[in-house]
Amino acid sequence: MTAPARPVHPYFRADGPVALAHRGFSHGRSNLENSAAAFAAAVDLGYRYVETDAHGTSDGVAVALHDESLDRTTDGTGLVADLPWATVRQARIGGTEPVPRLDDLLGAWPDLRFNVDVKGDSGVAPVAEAIERTAAHDRVCVTSFDVGRRRATLRRLTRPVATSAGRVEVLGFLAGARARVDPLVRAALRRVDALQVPVAQGVTVVDARTVAAAHRAGRPVHVWTINKVAEMHRLLDLGVDGIVTDRADLLRDVLQARGQW
Repeated sequence: MTAPARPVHPYFRADGPVALAHRGFSHGRSNLENSAAAFAAAVDLGYRYVETDAHGTSDGVAVALHDESLDRTTDGTGLVADLPWATVRQARIGGTEPVPRLDDLLGAWPDLRFNVDVKGDSGVAPVAEAIERTAAHDRVCVTSFDVGRRRATLRRLTRPVATSAGRVEVLGFLAGARARVDPLVRAALRRVDALQVPVAQGVTVVDARTVAAAHRAGRPVHVWTINKVAEMHRLLDLGVDGIVTDRADLLRDVLQARGQW
C-alpha cells in the first residue's frame, strides 16, 4: 500500500491479514454470541482481534449485544435502551451466559483488540465512557453504519481510536473507485482508518478494483462476514487485509495453511 495521509493507528499494526472473530466464537455452542464465553473461546483459538456490538442501558452502561432488544439472544425481553443495567444483567445469553458490560470485556483481556459497532444512539456516551475507563484507545476500532453516531462517540474521547467507514462514506468510496478517480476515494475515506465492508450489498463492494483503490489511499480492507473456506481463500488472494468470521476455527486453519497465522 502507498503511505496513508494519516498515521497508521496501533490497532491496525499487524503482521499479515487480520482475523476477526465475529461476536466472539460460539459455533455449535447454543448461540452464545457476544458472551464472555464466546470471546474466551476466540482467545483460546489464538485470536488477537474480536468484533462486538454495543448498546447502552437506560442508566448509561455499555453492553455487548447485537440486537436492540434482549428477545432473540437471551431469556430476557425488552429494549436495552429502556432497561436499567440491574435488569439487563439478569438476562442470560442462550439461557446460560450473562450479558457482558463492554468495560468488563476490555478489562478482562487487556491485550485483545476490539472492533466495536455502536448499534444505537443509546450506546454513544456509554461506549466512549467504557473506552475511557479502561484506557483502551490503542486497541479499539469504533464503527457504525451511521457516520454521525460514530463521530459523536469519537467526540467524547480524550484520545483517538481506530475507525472504519460508515454507509455514506462507503458509497462515496465506491463512486470514486468505480470512476477510477483517486481524489474522490481519498476524500471519502479522509476521516477513517479502514474499510470494513461486505463482499456485496446490492452492488459488489469488494473486488480487485476496489481493493486496489483502498490500498492506494492507504486504507486496509476488512470483509465481513465470511464463513466459507473457499471464499476466505479467494478474498485473501484478492489482497484483502482482514476477514471477519463466525467460523473462527476455519479461518485460523486457512491462515495456518497459508503461513499467515
